[in-house]
Amino acid sequence: MTQDTGDTQALRQILEVTRKLAAPFDLDTMLTEVVDASREVLKAERGTVFLYDEASDELVVRVGTELDQIRIPADKGIVGESAQTRKLINVPDCYADPRFNRAIDKQTGYTTRCMLTIPLIGYEDSLVGVLQILNKIHGVFDEQDEYVGQALAAQAAVVLHRAKITEQIIASERLDREISVARDVQMGTLPKNMPIIEGYEFGGAFAPTDQTGGDLYDFVPLADQKLFLLMGDASGHGIGPALSATQVRAMLRVALRLESSLDDAFMHINDQLCDDLPDDRFVTGFFGLLDGKTHTIRFHSGGQGPIMHYQAEMGEYEWHPATTFPLGYMHHSNLDPPEKSLLDPGDILGLISDGIFEYENEAGAQFGRQGVMKVLDENFGASAQELVDRIMAAAREHGGTAPQADDITIVLVRRLPAEAGRDAT
Repeated sequence: MTQDTGDTQALRQILEVTRKLAAPFDLDTMLTEVVDASREVLKAERGTVFLYDEASDELVVRVGTELDQIRIPADKGIVGESAQTRKLINVPDCYADPRFNRAIDKQTGYTTRCMLTIPLIGYEDSLVGVLQILNKIHGVFDEQDEYVGQALAAQAAVVLHRAKITEQIIASERLDREISVARDVQMGTLPKNMPIIEGYEFGGAFAPTDQTGGDLYDFVPLADQKLFLLMGDASGHGIGPALSATQVRAMLRVALRLESSLDDAFMHINDQLCDDLPDDRFVTGFFGLLDGKTHTIRFHSGGQGPIMHYQAEMGEYEWHPATTFPLGYMHHSNLDPPEKSLLDPGDILGLISDGIFEYENEAGAQFGRQGVMKVLDENFGASAQELVDRIMAAAREHGGTAPQADDITIVLVRRLPAEAGRDAT
């Protein structure tokens, strides 16, 4: 066979491979096609494709081995050298080359005699991966094989790059759909309407940093003009904390349905979270019981603070610290009695997450308690929900172009002033 005849035959084979690879395969099928085509064209026994994982800077075997997924640092061994230098490496005797890793042969029972290692370079000189062709059926790989292998790899890299991007887009769209469902579920657990307690009005808002968030709030109306208030913040952002927040709400509602007391609900939910959550996760939580007849609120605040109490008659603010550790932090053997506050006419109880207090502007200055007090002082006649909305707007105005860095939750409980025409005594 002349050189021209060999080149022509190789060109035809590569064009046929290119035609096959143009089909809309998924990435794993595409990888198998590349390996099979490489073995056929180069008359070799086996082939392996390593895809480059940019996030971990590793080369990952997706097809071509009997082992589970293999991950190799992108600068190690023959495959790593090929990836780093972007050059073909032809090893005629693998066991005579100190760069060769014999461990895989030992695990598979296969003996690698000779090997072509070819970098797969995609668009804009991006590293897609590395193609390794093992054991020429007759002899070792020669210059003609190098020429054909590089031409084949060039075609394969382009289609693999396309397939990899397509897979990433599909995975991203699937994740977006799952996150959207999670957001719908979480938003669906928020109160649809504010509760009705004679002499009171309520306001609430939740704005996650991501599509889902770890903050939560809930109102659970009870008998005799009583209302259970829940507000919490699961550590972190995204789906995991959102699930923790939803779990707390669900457990609380079950506890109240079983007529648990404020203390028992707090302790049992805390202990369950200690068992369920990883060691580095917790939930700050305010558990409060408002009595609309006595105008008192008793509460436990696990890591959630400060709790704001605006005292209308004196025009002063009282800020209550957290009463105990966050939920899920440690088991409670003894729980101190709940804190108790009296809400006089015009008083406001504020459950405000640190996403508001710590909202920073471009210069790094926080909105803080002063920002909240300024809104309330300037809008005292507004309804509870109007005050919630104005605090939210003021914090974002304060932030300017700086992004929201944390989930935001605001719950306000306002006892109506005596002149509002209701029984506020």
